Amino acid sequence: MLDAAIIPDLRTEYIAAMAHAVTPVTIVTTNGAAGRFGLTVSAVTSVTADPPMLLVCINRRNPAAAAITANGIFAVNYLAVENRGLAESFAGRPSEGAAYDFSNAGWRDGLHGLPLLDSELAGFECETQSWHDAGTHRIFIGKVLAATRGGSAPLIYCNRSFARVAPY
Repeated sequence: MLDAAIIPDLRTEYIAAMAHAVTPVTIVTTNGAAGRFGLTVSAVTSVTADPPMLLVCINRRNPAAAAITANGIFAVNYLAVENRGLAESFAGRPSEGAAYDFSNAGWRDGLHGLPLLDSELAGFECETQSWHDAGTHRIFIGKVLAATRGGSAPLIYCNRSFARVAPY
């Protein structure tokens, strides 16, 4: 085991190092008896294609985590570059208008009643298979029930700012 004195402030170093990771930008939504919620999330990844499953991490203090737990379903909306304003709004930092406001964009109900963004890059409706608490976050594993895709360029996040993918 490493001596904690080697890295005196591991949390600070971890956050600084993770800022260099390139992540997709998503809005995770839910709808049901516990309410309709949406939240910008960068901790989303594929788990498996057989069966199709996704992993989503959300801070447990956010009401969306409790709503997803209670509703048992969620959607992942991968954002296109033109959705930067929505990403900021659903992160609680809108440049204009109210935070977490679904009326700021076109949304449709997916096959399972989950909010899907009209201009998404890709969308996945999921049934919660399991959830696990780890540190400050709840990790949701969702079985994909439906998938859609659009044609825009993806919105990404790196070095604490939004960006777009450039051809190599």
